[in-house]
Amino acid sequence: MNVTLEKCSFINEGFYNFINEEVLPLHELDVTKFWQDFETLVADLTPLNQELLITRERMQEQIDQWHINRKGQPFDASEYEGFLHEIQYLVEEKEDFSITTENVDDEIAVLAGPQLVVPVKNARFALNAANARWGSLYDALYGTDIISSTDGLEKGAQYNKARGKRVIAIAKDFLDDTFPLKSGSHQNACSYVVYYNHLLAFFADGSSAGLKTPSQLVAMIGSRNDPESLLLKNNGLHVELQFDPNGINGMHDIANINDIILESALSTIMDCEDSVAAVDAEDKIEVYRNWLGLMQGSLEAQIEKAGQQKIRRLNKDRRYTSMDRQDYLLHGRSLLLIRNVGHLMQSDLMQDAAGNFAPEGIIDAVVTSLIAALDLRQDNPIQNSRTGSIYIVKPKMHGPEEVAFTCLLFSRVETMLGLAKSTIKLGIMDEERRTSLNLKECIRAAKDRVVFINTGFLDRTGDEIHTSMHAGAFLPKNQIKVQPWIQAYENRNVEIGLACGLQGKAQIGKGMWAMPDEMASMMNEKIAHPKAGANTAWVPSPTAATLHAMHYHKVNVTSKQNQIKHRVPSTRADLLKIPTMGSDYQLSDELIEAEIENNVQGILGYVVRWVESGIGCSKVPDINNVGLMEDRATLRISSQHLANWLFHGVCSKEQIDQIMQRMATVVDAQNKSTSGYQAMSPNTDQSPAFIAAQELIFQGIDQPNGYTEPLLHKHRARVKQAQSI
Repeated sequence: MNVTLEKCSFINEGFYNFINEEVLPLHELDVTKFWQDFETLVADLTPLNQELLITRERMQEQIDQWHINRKGQPFDASEYEGFLHEIQYLVEEKEDFSITTENVDDEIAVLAGPQLVVPVKNARFALNAANARWGSLYDALYGTDIISSTDGLEKGAQYNKARGKRVIAIAKDFLDDTFPLKSGSHQNACSYVVYYNHLLAFFADGSSAGLKTPSQLVAMIGSRNDPESLLLKNNGLHVELQFDPNGINGMHDIANINDIILESALSTIMDCEDSVAAVDAEDKIEVYRNWLGLMQGSLEAQIEKAGQQKIRRLNKDRRYTSMDRQDYLLHGRSLLLIRNVGHLMQSDLMQDAAGNFAPEGIIDAVVTSLIAALDLRQDNPIQNSRTGSIYIVKPKMHGPEEVAFTCLLFSRVETMLGLAKSTIKLGIMDEERRTSLNLKECIRAAKDRVVFINTGFLDRTGDEIHTSMHAGAFLPKNQIKVQPWIQAYENRNVEIGLACGLQGKAQIGKGMWAMPDEMASMMNEKIAHPKAGANTAWVPSPTAATLHAMHYHKVNVTSKQNQIKHRVPSTRADLLKIPTMGSDYQLSDELIEAEIENNVQGILGYVVRWVESGIGCSKVPDINNVGLMEDRATLRISSQHLANWLFHGVCSKEQIDQIMQRMATVVDAQNKSTSGYQAMSPNTDQSPAFIAAQELIFQGIDQPNGYTEPLLHKHRARVKQAQSI
């Protein structure tokens, strides 16, 4: 049932009631005027939204035709670049400038540290991420493969003292590296006291030593002679030493350190988009209700821990005493951003008299801002932003025009809600080819509200493949990663961000570590992100955030950024190098088969959960049973890669069909212990998930920009309808 308003718009009744009964009573907005303004905004901006999508289609058709007309000819990079300028796919880069964004919280503007991305539709995940601002280093080390599970160091149901001893040794090494003493090692310290505002570590022989940098001690809890905890600070990040001689770790430690707590996920993106399966009004209301709970501080989730049922809530702020005996207050939670959906999809939350659904991105902007505005009130007991800002990350924008449209949308929302100009800050996902190539002008279009840019290999590669579908057959995925364009993409994102004045005002981010169980590898490899000048990077779990935080103690990102400002920047020409195979590149039959198997297994493993269970993000076993955090970005690259190989005859439809049948049994076996799992085989022709996966591959060339949302939404909605019947 829908509600009809004056302008003949139809509002989903559940949505209408949610806003009227749960959100608007918390504001001083007039209900009638709110809905009138909402209708007007949707009516005014929907045609502009549609024009942008038409521009995407037109440019894609022009690029396709350019490649078709030159099939069999040597690729002329200069001619290609000129053509892209001619159709305004490439725009002229104007004079240098610096962004003017104001009122940005330190977690975004100043500090460097990990960032989580979680589906806001899952209350438990959302709360875990919001509370991941602080994490136990001991737990992170003990529970992961940082320490091997051999030679008496195995994890088990009972606490392993030998493993615990190894944890303590590694943690003390971290203290020696990050907070070194003038002499001796934290490994040998027997006790710690605060003496005249200085930290002293005492050793067994009665000697003592202070910190090499005494100012690293900033606060404490308890008495100075026998502290309960000590708070240290390095590169802007806090580390807390907690003491307890009776604790599970403290009783085995000569200094009675029971745990070392790291400031970990400084910020978290609450996601309405790629990690969420929200296909109708019912799903979207659940998304918005969880966001409301986070902004009010009332969200709860029931969890089971050690066989007991517990209620998880948002953590409160942390209170210490500074060295001059003043309160030292720290935020207890990640700073929350929210990722809206892009410009493509429509929602049944609102529709016009002709039955056309409203753009979901427009609705998202209004509703998530309306809810986040509650956080700006002085009486909010659990505050998110302390500077009066709302942070919205906008994905999948194509070029400066679309960024400018988003800024217009945000400006209209601010007027509608009575918010000050530029209250709503914008995060630009640098994940589409037209945005990467025009990043400077995209930032310029949002120079008074931009707070975030980042890179994302998966979506960016998916768009690269779809945009250049007719250019030729693409390299295998692991080869695409090492081509000149991807290094230019990663470098230019940082270089352009710094040139546009983001340092000290905004985040420059890097993408996700996708293997949540492979923490030893993450610690070896992901340090490359802060070294690359990124002051944040995505991690898959609170545990990963705590471990990745160690990298930001080791690397001073501001210093790295200052060095990068003086290097020779990467070029657009490198970014325009299309990673196709070329006529002299040969693939063996075995490699082709393995590549298809890898892509197909990943597609089926993700799609079966999305379509059948409405799970938008989860740890999906790959073909080698390595758990990968999958969302729609991984699906986009895999489906577009197969569509490209199929189009260029690298493989056949029959070959993919056969592998899909074989991989369906593999995926079914991997999920056999999952409660409620709907197997795809042997009757794959009756499996909604299997059919959806087929369409993603075999109709991939026809999907707008290679996006997977339209097909996923269609099949998930059908499953939901069947389940309701």
